[in-house]
Amino acid sequence: MTTAAPTARRHPRAGRLVLVAGLALIGLAALWLLLTGNTGIRYSADHTDTVPMWHRWIPALVGIALIRLVPPATGPRWPDPVAPWREATPLLLAGVAFAAIMPLLGGEPAYTVVKLVLLLGVPVGVFLVARRWPPRWRPAPAPPDAAHRWGPALPVAVWLALSYATPLAVPASGWGRTVTPVELVVTVLVVFAVNALLEEVFYRRWLQTRWESLLGRWPAIVLASLVWAAWHVAIQGSGRPGTDLASVAVNQGVQGLFLGYLWSRYRRMWPPLVVHGAVNAMPGLLGM
Repeated sequence: MTTAAPTARRHPRAGRLVLVAGLALIGLAALWLLLTGNTGIRYSADHTDTVPMWHRWIPALVGIALIRLVPPATGPRWPDPVAPWREATPLLLAGVAFAAIMPLLGGEPAYTVVKLVLLLGVPVGVFLVARRWPPRWRPAPAPPDAAHRWGPALPVAVWLALSYATPLAVPASGWGRTVTPVELVVTVLVVFAVNALLEEVFYRRWLQTRWESLLGRWPAIVLASLVWAAWHVAIQGSGRPGTDLASVAVNQGVQGLFLGYLWSRYRRMWPPLVVHGAVNAMPGLLGM
């Protein structure tokens, strides 16, 4: 006897709740920082320097507007034939656990070990288990038309220009001039693999995509963005929990909306990888 596969069902009411609650959280976080005079947010885990929080908003919001326009918006392809609950739920729990555990650790190498276990090891285990009870859920393929293939180049290029070549750019760091070219290249590649690559694959490709099938596009983007933002308290926090949570919500939370929409609209990994990698490397590259 075979067990019928669970039919994919979107939950619009739950999706609206997640969307409204998530956006309200970002809005309240910004208001809290404004009222308490903490509008400067950290842009690097390597030091405590800050930039005004809206410096991160403008490139992200302009990028979101361009994604919406290029190409003209098309309807999402839902529902999927198989409900992804058995994959979506443990992935969400792994992301929440990562954010909760990180502040309790004492730094490297514990940070990287825990990240690899929860953001790579857990998903691999979930996917292997899911293979034992087919049919498996699979996301819809990337749109094959040229507009979706090359469309992300415009919002990514504009985001890069605003973030690197305007007064919105973060202060430059001279670190790149203090190491050898080999050390510089190795460091950039390792940081890219452990941070940009692993995080974008987990939070956008794996986590967000499954919750899109269940809640809808923007609720899933907001959910994944906030879960991604929360773990940054461990590396950019100041020891004030309320202010730290508010800071990552208005910083990485808003950046996550841009990264998530890039992935959701185009279903190609290179756009969020370029943006995420550029965020991490920005101070160093600007100082070269």
